[in-house]
Amino acid sequence: MTWTRIAAATQLQDDEVMSIALGGAQLALYRSAGEFHVTDNVCTHQYALLSDGYVEDGCIECPLHQARFDLRTGVALCAPATQPIRVYPVRVEGDDVLVDA
Repeated sequence: MTWTRIAAATQLQDDEVMSIALGGAQLALYRSAGEFHVTDNVCTHQYALLSDGYVEDGCIECPLHQARFDLRTGVALCAPATQPIRVYPVRVEGDDVLVDA
């Protein structure tokens, strides 16, 4: 595993999301119920940045067509999305949020 620091834990409050560029990858970092999650930042239904969406109850809602995805598993929870988003291992060390991407 190659862990990379992507943010400070204090940068996000609960139910917030931010866009992360890591190499050529577009990722989204979320904080929900005090836990951090990292997924691909692009909706699997149609090109839209999930970091422009809404975090609620452990899910991200796409801003374009309101598809919802589980932040822990990436599973698409409602139409129009049918394909999951990729999730990445994340951990916190002190104030550093790290991802294995």
